[in-house]
Amino acid sequence: MLSPVWTDYELLDTGAGRKLERFGSVTLVRPEPQADWPTSLREKFWNAAHAHFIQPPRSKNGEWKFAQSVPPRWLMRRKNLSFWVAPTPSGHVGVFPDQASHWDWLASLIESAATPPNVLCLFGYTGLATLAAAAAGAHVTHVDASRKAIKWARENQSQSQLADRPIRWLVDDASSFVAREVRRGRTYDGLILDPPRFGRGPKGELWKVEDSLPALLRQCRKLLSPSPLFVLLNTYTTVLTRGQITNEAAQLHSFLQEMLRDYPAAIKSGELVLTDSANRQISNSVFARAHIHSHPL
Repeated sequence: MLSPVWTDYELLDTGAGRKLERFGSVTLVRPEPQADWPTSLREKFWNAAHAHFIQPPRSKNGEWKFAQSVPPRWLMRRKNLSFWVAPTPSGHVGVFPDQASHWDWLASLIESAATPPNVLCLFGYTGLATLAAAAAGAHVTHVDASRKAIKWARENQSQSQLADRPIRWLVDDASSFVAREVRRGRTYDGLILDPPRFGRGPKGELWKVEDSLPALLRQCRKLLSPSPLFVLLNTYTTVLTRGQITNEAAQLHSFLQEMLRDYPAAIKSGELVLTDSANRQISNSVFARAHIHSHPL
């Protein structure tokens, strides 16, 4: 289990189905079904939050209730990255803080590479993994089905002073894009896949992770260069996957083993967690990631 180091983010408290978080100078309360224990801080600390996200039962979107004035968006920083965060109708804010562990891992591999690697980032969202890779020296192709997310990612690129880095920003369906890249004979030295559990592409293409991911990984194998550097696969946990983390991590591990069966790869799998002030852990992601050492066997 990996918990990243942050200055601008803090999981202050959890409990009673909620989590109290600090994003920069703004504190937010959001639902957290995993937190079925009593809170550690007194209620007055929770009531002092700038905003609370209320999600009705069986509803995809909810509503933000603002107790204090909050700008429409504000900047956060981590190491060499600066990026916008903003409350959205889904309850997300444009950054998943647990992913910082992956950013550090990607940066260390890319910085140690003999030549700048070509990296493909699928389901790239607001671009923080892409920017971490680009800042470390990679040439990155970033794909996401949401035009709004791509716009947000490009604004993050500007805020991080990375406008001169070689990044291709593409609004596309991940599976369709990979199929075209295979036909074109394109290859990549690194692959980042951060798929949702369920989603749709820009033309309504259906994505269900249990059905779509194995087929996508088979296609992605064809995109690997003769001497690839890494593959990162991350999926998000939900209340439905709680208690199945070990099995899910093992499955992702086996996916990468099959995908890289002819390569000398060191594969690590597990979960990403965040720890609150009372040292209680919230599971956020299940992952498998492979460092590929040299030429295929």
